[in-house]
Amino acid sequence: MKDMRIQRRDVLLGAAAAGLGLAGGPAGAQASGWPTKPVNVVVPFPAGGGTDAFARPLAAQFSKATGKTLVIDNRGGAGGTVGASFAAKAAPDGYTLFMGAVHHAIAPSMYPKLDYDIEKDFIPLALLANVPQVVVVNPKAVPVNNFQQFMDYVKRNPAKLNYGSAGAGTSHHLAGELFKQQTGTFITHIPYRGAGPALQDLIGGQVDMMFDGLGSSAAHIKAGRIKALMVSGPKRNPAFPDVPCASEVGLPDYTVTTWYGLWAPKGTPADVQARIVEEIRKLGSAEELKAIWANNGADYGGMTQQQFAGMVSSEVKRWAAVVKASGAKLD
Repeated sequence: MKDMRIQRRDVLLGAAAAGLGLAGGPAGAQASGWPTKPVNVVVPFPAGGGTDAFARPLAAQFSKATGKTLVIDNRGGAGGTVGASFAAKAAPDGYTLFMGAVHHAIAPSMYPKLDYDIEKDFIPLALLANVPQVVVVNPKAVPVNNFQQFMDYVKRNPAKLNYGSAGAGTSHHLAGELFKQQTGTFITHIPYRGAGPALQDLIGGQVDMMFDGLGSSAAHIKAGRIKALMVSGPKRNPAFPDVPCASEVGLPDYTVTTWYGLWAPKGTPADVQARIVEEIRKLGSAEELKAIWANNGADYGGMTQQQFAGMVSSEVKRWAAVVKASGAKLD
């Protein structure tokens, strides 16, 4: 995992970034005195999902480091857009933050009537984690031991299987559509209000499988409640060395990564931004958080504000092309 320190020159350069209102340096951060009270973090999915799996350890470490509480406010619905809409309208004072994910770069292409703009109504603060998607099944509902057996089973039973997702337009949904497109198979999509409820139904056998972020599935895979068949991308994940990657099973172009980030509402003062960014940088460098991230198969983000802003912009464009090519639609 990377431990990339934010350089002062990067933060100063960011103050001039067009329209982003990025932080202006550590001197102002000290002057702000932030935080002087609990900080609310809007997590736009129910408890138990991938965003929640990273938000809660972050909150625990934040409280230890600052003496102030980071309150997790779960507001699920509409593929994470309900919580995002709420956070976009919050007071820009540093005491309401938004922890979103790759889903929020997909949403503009799936939800044409959003009442917020992830690039215009938020200030990007930090990329928190990167995790690959993983194909997981309920071992009782899908009686296979490896990916090849799974493919044989799917082809012998067309349209029999279904997959749960965190909601229409999320990376779980798009990962499933891409999989179907690249393998020539059909699996019915069942959208939920978040990965947590979908995972619980997967474990309970109400749905057959998921294309999940490894962060939320990791504990259930290790406990044997669900079976991992493949991780996306060109290499195996160190936390699950026995699970093959997409390239190994004949899907070299199947790469879907779930990332999680932190934003503030537009208008948040530069000195407060800088204080938040510095605190997150320190937390990401701490061994406690590194160990939790590694256990979830994740890498720490390690980007400057400017790099994260650029990544979000490129992801919005990339996913727009993926949505168009896949033909994915709201269910």
